[in-house]
Amino acid sequence: MEITQNMTISEKLKILTDAAKYDVACTSSGVDRGNKGQGIGDTHACGICHTFSADGRCVSLLKILFTNECIFDCKYCINRKSNDVPRASFTPDEVCRLTIEFYRRNYIEGLFLSSGILKNPDYTMGLIYETVWKLRNEYKFFGYIHVKAIPGASEDIIEKVGFVADRMSVNLELPTKEGLQQLAPNKNYTNILKPMKQIQMGSGRLISDGKEGYQIVTRTGRKNNSKFVPAGQSTQMIVGATGESDRDILYLSSALYGRPTMRRVYYSGYVAVNTYDPRLPALKQPPLVREKRLYQADWLMRFYQFKVEEIVDDVHPDLDLEVDPKLAWALRHPEQFPVDVNRAEYERILRVPGIGVKSARLIVCSRRFGRLTSFDLKKMGCVMKRAQYFITCGELEVKGVNELYPERVRSLLVQSKSRKKQNDGQLTLLFKEEPA
Repeated sequence: MEITQNMTISEKLKILTDAAKYDVACTSSGVDRGNKGQGIGDTHACGICHTFSADGRCVSLLKILFTNECIFDCKYCINRKSNDVPRASFTPDEVCRLTIEFYRRNYIEGLFLSSGILKNPDYTMGLIYETVWKLRNEYKFFGYIHVKAIPGASEDIIEKVGFVADRMSVNLELPTKEGLQQLAPNKNYTNILKPMKQIQMGSGRLISDGKEGYQIVTRTGRKNNSKFVPAGQSTQMIVGATGESDRDILYLSSALYGRPTMRRVYYSGYVAVNTYDPRLPALKQPPLVREKRLYQADWLMRFYQFKVEEIVDDVHPDLDLEVDPKLAWALRHPEQFPVDVNRAEYERILRVPGIGVKSARLIVCSRRFGRLTSFDLKKMGCVMKRAQYFITCGELEVKGVNELYPERVRSLLVQSKSRKKQNDGQLTLLFKEEPA
């Protein structure tokens, strides 16, 4: 389908913001970019994204596609070339003006720019580079910019974009080569992994000292005015479109986190937008609970010192949908409990269900000044409804997981969760009926 001509910028914005909603890998953190009084906007390490920053602010960015035209026919994508949907495309100046005007109105604090593939990967990536370069050098915008690297684009253009953007991401799309070949025959893992590796390795090769605004550097140490992708990279996998187990997905995520520049792996529950295609699963709704469990498992690997084989294994290749992965592990390993919060090392306390990273640190610091009780743990943020079955502390008299057995503890916690769901509605006020 041809791109619709003679569209207003508002019409384009409506189409291209809606087309970008399925890409969830758009958070930022870990980069500082000041403007030194020469432009507008700046980026702080606390992060700019559709989430909460480190200082508690809810921040936002403009999330759009440069174009929803695409030469690929990925079966799961709403923008596949065989779909009859309205097509639109921005110009570089239109994206720049939108970003600046939105920023001036305090609507956004940064830009997330992705794109379908127009003509070929190099051509599309060139348009994205022109856009971001203009934002930095002509419009003097120093806010956060997250750009999607187009698989198949040349190293030179990826490198140019890497010096004007803060974060770049390349979506894996599907966890396995087989799944990608089945549902995205125009893509291959080689083209996806190549820019990911390039971002990981950094730059030291192609940097112009001309009008493009950065200096020549080498990996051995010549000076550089710009950093290459200072906020690292992220990626995204679709969950539920193919038959991979949670074990397959988490092993892949663990390998990706082994790369120094990989900041986040995002999991997106498959949304059935192309229901007419028989090669796609017939799901009535996205697997949101599974997506949540994968994020929880991801958190355990990143912050709780869990290994993949502890979360999932050959016997349990998929995550438990009824309870979170940490609780599921604890119920499978009752021999690790109870944990004495007044004596146990930090690593053991961290594995207690209901105790998070902050609470575990507070426990280790506070117990030096006196014996901790359940009241103290509550004040530290511990969820005692769960933790009480796995710890010993002072006056706590609740029977633990070994006395009640894992099955009973599981039943109690699942029941408590279901009762909570029933009470989540709006408060109902009951009045006596007046006699007629």
